Amino acid sequence: MTASENYTPPSVWTWDKQNGGKFASTNRPVAGPTHEKNLPLGHHPLQLYSLGTPNGVKVTIMLEELLALGHEGAEYDAWLIHIGDGDQFGSGFTAINPNSKIPALVDQSGGTPLPVFESGSILLYLAEKFAAFLPRDVPSRTACLNWLFWQVGSAPYLGGGFGHFYAYAPEKIEYAINRFAMETKRQLDVLDRQLARHEYIAGDTYTIADMAIFPWYGGLVEGWLYNDAAQFLSVQEYSHVQAWSARLLERPAVQRGRMVNRLSGPLSSQLRERHDSSDFELRTQDKLPKDSAI
Repeated sequence: MTASENYTPPSVWTWDKQNGGKFASTNRPVAGPTHEKNLPLGHHPLQLYSLGTPNGVKVTIMLEELLALGHEGAEYDAWLIHIGDGDQFGSGFTAINPNSKIPALVDQSGGTPLPVFESGSILLYLAEKFAAFLPRDVPSRTACLNWLFWQVGSAPYLGGGFGHFYAYAPEKIEYAINRFAMETKRQLDVLDRQLARHEYIAGDTYTIADMAIFPWYGGLVEGWLYNDAAQFLSVQEYSHVQAWSARLLERPAVQRGRMVNRLSGPLSSQLRERHDSSDFELRTQDKLPKDSAI
């Protein structure tokens, strides 16, 4: 690999898999399927195809919160998409999400299957479908959507920017790490100032804005993301974000949502596929045969 300080961009860029680092097998400069693979289909109204990354966890938290409120129409099957194996490039998945990113949802409750992709879009769709976790009055609704779209626009700096260069890039580039660490700390400060005045992100009501922001920024201050990033970024400085994260973690639906489609952590916290509410008690990875495929 060419040392970054000696790199001069060519006049025309070309793709070289060797430049992909850890994710060379899953990243490419074109769209579309790489292979034929149908998606599995369960019997519940909602079919989720995902992985327990921050973007995936947003949606499973929302679904579990809806079920906790008694919305039977929010019952769902959660199918695991192994992005390391390229499942997101299968023909079935690209048919419902041309962008080949998790999560993707199919609502089959209306007769004609309706695909929904992009985590923010899924949260908004479910909130409107079930009239839950999205305020109805215009000022509160606008505040909620302000913060939802803030997360959608800000998280790439945390994940694709800071997280990539700090934890995953094949070489440590000081300028890139400094640039994205600065932006990540600025974003944490934005949240901390907001949460100093409000119990929840968009005000004093728990909404989809909290569900969107928690897996990323709550995960960061809890020390779940990017190895020792919490120490590196001095997350103890953001006491209001930490208190908010702790409040959300007390919610049973948040605890369940974090387990679904999860591939890391204690086996008792991994529910790699979810097809029934009883799965949380009966189908976590510690209760399955050791050679189980999921």
